[in-house]
Amino acid sequence: MLTIIQALLLIIGVVRFFVIAHFIMSWLIRFEVLNVRQQFVGQVWYTLERVLEPIYGPIRRMLPNMGGIDLSPIVVLVGLEILRIFLINNMGMFF
Repeated sequence: MLTIIQALLLIIGVVRFFVIAHFIMSWLIRFEVLNVRQQFVGQVWYTLERVLEPIYGPIRRMLPNMGGIDLSPIVVLVGLEILRIFLINNMGMFF
């Protein structure tokens, strides 16, 4: 059971990395530091969009319209952190 919890913690870490990378890229694209017309940047951006949209979509539907401000990455990061803390604190229960 410990292996499953460790695998879940690894998946949470990878998703957290993707969310943070997407968040930083969105700001860099908005301030025109990065250009999605460049092949590598475009591939990374659209891959992250396709990977994270199934997570962001339901959260965006629940959140009120904030006038162009997307709070779904923050909600996802908070949810992942809560899940990580829950798994770590209850790891001893499975021994």
